[in-house]
Amino acid sequence: MSDEEEFTALFRRHYPRVLAFVSRRTDQARAHDVVAETFATAWRHFARLPAEPLPWLYRVARNSLANEERAARRRARLFERMAGGGVPSAPDHAVSVVADAGLREALSRLSRLDREALLLIGWEGLDHDAAAHVLGCTAVAFKVRVHRARRRLARLLEAADQDQAPPPPPRPYELHSAASQRGKSA
Repeated sequence: MSDEEEFTALFRRHYPRVLAFVSRRTDQARAHDVVAETFATAWRHFARLPAEPLPWLYRVARNSLANEERAARRRARLFERMAGGGVPSAPDHAVSVVADAGLREALSRLSRLDREALLLIGWEGLDHDAAAHVLGCTAVAFKVRVHRARRRLARLLEAADQDQAPPPPPRPYELHSAASQRGKSA
């Protein structure tokens, strides 16, 4: 099988998952550009791709998104300096796909690295080794990162639940003392 045929097979096998990965992190039009850039990079490095290329492709896509975000921030700062005003930042589209409002809010309050660690495991279905490769760290460092991210997320969710919980019912002796106070004022 020629390199072109092997690459075509790789493209067909992984394109949908890479597109889904990128689509959860940006808008549809930009997602297709990032995926095209990811596979162009894969073609340039085809001889050196690992046996399981999906985590490598995720990492290239993630780096491409990060490069675009840095460029967008530079452009925004330039426009701001030119216009003398502020430019609103774009919302994080990856978090907006989470259906539950409480979870979405808690995820948005996590740091970008904590959120990315949880999403690589939860949405992308990667194991710790593959997710560590995507983030460019060791598997041990990733396991620590995801453990801490889960604890932080749990604390945020618990705090949100306490904020939304109805007040506890009054205790019987509180009802009695409230009635006694009304009786004295009457």
